[in-house]
Amino acid sequence: MFTTIAIIIALFFAMNIGASGAAATMGVAYGSGAIKSKRKALLICSLFILLGSYFGTEVVKTIGNGIIPEDIASVKIAVIILLAATSTLFFANLMGIPLSTSEVTVGAVVGVGVAYQALYISSILEIVFFWVFVPVFSFFITYIIRKWVMTQKRREKFKKKQGREKYLVFFLLIAGCFEAFSAGMNNVANAVGPLVGAGVISASFGVIVGGAFIALGALLLGGRVLETNGKKITALSKGEGIMISLTGGGLVFVASLFGLPIPLTQVTTSSIIGVGTAKQGAGIWQKSIVFQMVKVWVVSPIFSLMISYGLVKLTIQDDWYSFFVIIICCLATLGTVSLAQNSSKKKLKVTSAERTTL
Repeated sequence: MFTTIAIIIALFFAMNIGASGAAATMGVAYGSGAIKSKRKALLICSLFILLGSYFGTEVVKTIGNGIIPEDIASVKIAVIILLAATSTLFFANLMGIPLSTSEVTVGAVVGVGVAYQALYISSILEIVFFWVFVPVFSFFITYIIRKWVMTQKRREKFKKKQGREKYLVFFLLIAGCFEAFSAGMNNVANAVGPLVGAGVISASFGVIVGGAFIALGALLLGGRVLETNGKKITALSKGEGIMISLTGGGLVFVASLFGLPIPLTQVTTSSIIGVGTAKQGAGIWQKSIVFQMVKVWVVSPIFSLMISYGLVKLTIQDDWYSFFVIIICCLATLGTVSLAQNSSKKKLKVTSAERTTL
């Protein structure tokens, strides 16, 4: 029974991965107008995710048995990890926030390790370091390149030479497909890694099934996140789209070769914010959608960790006291985020009113 439940949750999680992280890979091509149809963007995205997932076995091994000892992993533990990660990701998708599936999955695995007091600390520190470093690195790369392009006035040259427009569209599509390929390569581990660690399925079979359901989720559920990344943060040109997709896809592709679960969504979104900062200055950081995404990024792995920790305490260790403490902490976290969000909205309204008065 637990094996069936674990598989069902894993496949549902895979679909949410497609909706959240993978669908965001085509947000740049869609937002810049290279692909005008949302449905076509999602279809192309899903196809290349499926291709990339076949090469994701190294990251599967990291999620499966590279964070907690292998003797802890069981079908029941796999259910707990997947349930914690899926519930966190599902709520983010309802809000239309592009959330990192790597963060919520690793957070859930760490929660289990904390409950058992058994973690590979060096692996956790390495993963967290790259979680911070890669998005920041991506932000500064796109910021510096965009500033240089503005200085050289190359954007205006491209506008004058209309013959280059079709080449920009072509290269942007290639860059978007490469980013979707990298997404499948890295993100498939988040859905099937716990199953592989528990011995339910093999890594080679897991990447095929997981990749298929991630692609399906991108196609059916990815519209809102595609809209957020493509159009709600900042307007993007085709040249900027190429730069963003190549930066994000390249960094995640290299990380996948070394088995590192990297937050592709954060990398791509950080690149978009880097371009927006170069064009608009610090004003882009005043957008409510940016504040909301940053808050969700910080809270989500902690929230996932607390859920998995609480479920282990309740269902396996029969520790009701710890479980209720975790529930209270989760509710307090949600309340704090909600209050902060309402406060930021009020500040933005006040600022807008002041500008109107002036």
